[in-house]
Amino acid sequence: MPDISLHVDIQGQGFPLLGLHGHPGFGRNLSVFADHLSTRFQIFAPDLRGYGRSRCQGKFTMQDHLDDLEALLDRFQIEKCLVLGWSLGGILAMELALRLPQRISGLILIATAARPWGNHPPITWQDNLYTGIAGLINYVKPGWQWNIDTFAKRSLFRYLIQQHTPTAYNYIAQTAVPAYLQTSAAATNALYTAIKAGYNRIPDIWQIVCPCLVLAGAEDRHITAASSLETAQNLKYSQWYCYPHTAHLFPWEISQQVLADIDAWLENHPQVSQF
Repeated sequence: MPDISLHVDIQGQGFPLLGLHGHPGFGRNLSVFADHLSTRFQIFAPDLRGYGRSRCQGKFTMQDHLDDLEALLDRFQIEKCLVLGWSLGGILAMELALRLPQRISGLILIATAARPWGNHPPITWQDNLYTGIAGLINYVKPGWQWNIDTFAKRSLFRYLIQQHTPTAYNYIAQTAVPAYLQTSAAATNALYTAIKAGYNRIPDIWQIVCPCLVLAGAEDRHITAASSLETAQNLKYSQWYCYPHTAHLFPWEISQQVLADIDAWLENHPQVSQF
């Protein structure tokens, strides 16, 4: 399938940083990073194929995402960039580093793994009911503590976050719900097809020679901290942090800590932002 011209949000000035969102998602999910890092980077945050405003016709595969992203780099004449990927975005970031090693200066990998596995409990009808109620109320009145205590903590949100703060629920209302509604069935099918096929790049990621920062939430049920650690241990040049009492959406739970750790890593690895 031919690559498509992805919708992309561009913010800031400086060395290029490609931000890749997860599933379900779109580029605006990365605002927690982009708003902070745009003071030193030019952030390119595309909606991946089948997500957000990057609409497409028919089925596609994970390989098509990589073709689209390479076309995006060519379109904006980006010869070299740092890549930040969250969840699915982190998987694509590693794939890009394997495919285009000369164009990727470094990787910031958020809640992701080269051989992802989860330990999510079975989902009940009560989970879905409370999630629907909590999500709707939170969308109308973001961060309302009564809703958090009454419905959200009993919903599937309890597996996505551990620190049920109004800030985290504001992010969920502003970007997670719209992203979910704009994720196509084709995008879901492409991801689940790859997972069912036993996606595993652990044997290959030793070939990635750029510096990598790997961040995980200790209570992540979607992509476990153990699978993120396995990835960090098999990357040649990686630094790994695991944040206690957080889950898959930990950048929205403890944003200041995460951003401070990214800043420190960038200071210690100036080569990842040099033209």
